[in-house]
Amino acid sequence: MTSEEFEANYTKTLDTILEALANSSEVKPEKFYSLACVIENLRFFSPVFYNAIKPAEDRQH
Repeated sequence: MTSEEFEANYTKTLDTILEALANSSEVKPEKFYSLACVIENLRFFSPVFYNAIKPAEDRQH
C-alpha cells in the first residue's frame, strides 16, 4: 500500500468514525466538538502511522 492509498483509507476511516459519532444518541452534543477535534487532529499523524506500520509490512514479505 502506498502512502497515498494509506492516507485515503485513513481519512475515510476517520470520516466514518466522525459520522458515526454525529449520528449516535450516546454522544452528548457538548462532547461532540471535543471528539471531533481529536479525530481531526489524528489526520496530522497519518504519515507517522504509515511509517510506523510500513516496516512491519515489509518484514512480513
